[in-house]
Amino acid sequence: MKQVVQNYKSGELALLDVPVPGCKPDGVLVRSAYSLISTGTELMKVSEAGMSMLGKARSRPDQVAKVVQSVATNGVPATYRKVMGKLDSYTPLGYSLCGVVEQVGAGIDDVKVGDLVACAGNEHALHAELNWVPKNLYAPVPDGLAPRHAAFGTVGSIALQGVRRGEPQLGDVALVIGLGLIGQLVVQLLAASGVRVVGVDPDPVRCGLAERLGAAASGDPASTAVENAVAELTGGHGVDQVYLAAGGGSNQPVELAARLSRDRGRVVDIGKCRLDLPWNAYYEKELDVRFSRSYGPGRYDPEYELEGRDYPIGYVRWTERRNLACFLDLLAGGPVDVEPLVSHIADFDDAVETYRSLKDGALKAVAVLFRYPAHPGQAAETEATAVAVPAVRRNGGVPAPARSAKTPVRLAFVGAGNYATSMLLPHLAQRDGVELSTVVTTTALSAANAKRKFGFAEATTDLDAVLGDKSIDAVFVVTRHSSHAELTRRALLAGKTVFVEKPLALTGDELSGVLAAVEESGNDRLQVGFNRRFAPLLREARRRFGARTGPASIRYLVNAGRLQHGSWYLQQGTEGSRFAGEGGHFIDTASWLLEADPVSVYAIATPGNEDLQVVLRYPDGSTATVSYVTTGPAGFPKETLDLVADGRALRLDDFVRASVYGRKRWVSSRLPKARDKGQSAELAAFVKAVRTGGPMPVPLESLVATTSATLAVQASLVAGAPVTLARAR
Repeated sequence: MKQVVQNYKSGELALLDVPVPGCKPDGVLVRSAYSLISTGTELMKVSEAGMSMLGKARSRPDQVAKVVQSVATNGVPATYRKVMGKLDSYTPLGYSLCGVVEQVGAGIDDVKVGDLVACAGNEHALHAELNWVPKNLYAPVPDGLAPRHAAFGTVGSIALQGVRRGEPQLGDVALVIGLGLIGQLVVQLLAASGVRVVGVDPDPVRCGLAERLGAAASGDPASTAVENAVAELTGGHGVDQVYLAAGGGSNQPVELAARLSRDRGRVVDIGKCRLDLPWNAYYEKELDVRFSRSYGPGRYDPEYELEGRDYPIGYVRWTERRNLACFLDLLAGGPVDVEPLVSHIADFDDAVETYRSLKDGALKAVAVLFRYPAHPGQAAETEATAVAVPAVRRNGGVPAPARSAKTPVRLAFVGAGNYATSMLLPHLAQRDGVELSTVVTTTALSAANAKRKFGFAEATTDLDAVLGDKSIDAVFVVTRHSSHAELTRRALLAGKTVFVEKPLALTGDELSGVLAAVEESGNDRLQVGFNRRFAPLLREARRRFGARTGPASIRYLVNAGRLQHGSWYLQQGTEGSRFAGEGGHFIDTASWLLEADPVSVYAIATPGNEDLQVVLRYPDGSTATVSYVTTGPAGFPKETLDLVADGRALRLDDFVRASVYGRKRWVSSRLPKARDKGQSAELAAFVKAVRTGGPMPVPLESLVATTSATLAVQASLVAGAPVTLARAR
């Protein structure tokens, strides 16, 4: 088998062929699926190996002290031979992985061959194809958790133990200094615990990532932004806890911790940074300085780690293994998301080059994973490269009644947030033949405001009353993303025609639930707010372009920009990713232009999943690339689209100007007013369908295909491979 090793004397990194470890009692033999590079601890070790002997001595004074003691005991010649022999040997790298149990040792009854486990330990969870792992250093992976995410188990346990040492309470304010891999996980764990977090790091990209993952604010330690945020959140008292997740030789982290802590606050050291405590500052505030020892109780105890002797839960609630299992549950349950931390996935055969790129700075990363050759564990994840597009079954269907021209279409709105009040209700309030019947919100005041501004007849917080009102013809669902599918399902079962803003669903199960309601009720009267296909300028450009005979290529650049701090779009744990929320717009537009539904999706992302490249393939060989970026300049147009086929090209410039190039060139006049992205025309088509009982503006099959393709983007990111959209029959 192959294993990554390093010679500490020369600094040489190698991928060696070594014997397969034996499967001893009280442990299991695990074949690796993914292993995680600790870009802090491991790179520090790799960098130290490249130093001179003097540099090594300066970086490890603890080891120098041992050498001095050995000289006093054994003499210089014996000590020299011992030290040089140890330095001039290959040492392993790695301590966090996920793999498949290949063999079970005597005394093991909690896992079996073929089970997926997360493993820990710098002697047992190495960057190697096979590892023997003792009982207390592995934990079964919960169903549905991707192996590449489970590979974060060890570093997650380190972060979790650090948070436990801080003893946070609901409503506390915490400062996390150092927003590398461990720091980002600490931010998420604290936010999930109801703690408001301020992050500190000189890297603005890492600061932005921390805010997307739950930090209330973040900034450079040299700026005033951090101190201002702490003052605002704490009323000037200072933070309750400081978590030191930084490395390096600077004493700035411990000085900043003292300055921003409250009286008798707690300072928890998780990383390996300089700790020259300024005595006066720590004494005057009586700060409680604590150390977090790696993964938790049991670490460095050979009876626990090697012999499998557990600590009774009544005496030690959170051991190494229990921390590992807890973190895996948090990953599977959703409060913690490690996918945005994955900067790069390298094939294991490229391990040496990957380390060199990290060390040289060519590869800048928060987390890097090694992917091992195909085996049962990897197959379990790559099954995700096929995503089912559920079939639409109408169970006969219920004919929609037509209304006379004199009878108004009565509409109810569930939700009256910014999009509803700025982009939908202004168009409907001015439309003849429409009656705004009832607005439903979770807070009484927002319902009252919508009633006053747009002339609703009623305002309520009682959704059941609206769904039971037979006089209401259609229901608009314009709430937060996480509630769309359930509200749509209920409205369909109540017999209402439904207009739901994108996304229709955030998961495959939610989408299946909506379609189950269609089948049960026979009611397929559903429209999703994919408005761009209704934009007059784009429709005119498509008409000018004409019919295609060959495959087309589409490039769709979306300059989405950064979200404002506090936006609920950042709540990915409950509201889904930003692309899941609005990516359907762009997929639907491409599919409408190509008059087909995609058959595969391939997505790749920059570190932190800030910018996405999504490639869609269509049945006739056409492709569409959606470049969804958040790092572009504010002054650049938000949406530009190019379609090229048959010697012709169509260009759309942010719904302001369009052009078609072919035998003749057509260029639209520049729109004199605000961009028209099709909301008015879409609403007119929806109201007409409700009034006449005619077909919905977009076939339900198309809405389902677009939603499935949007969901497949995340599946592709997880799998690191294209995803086939398999249509159910």
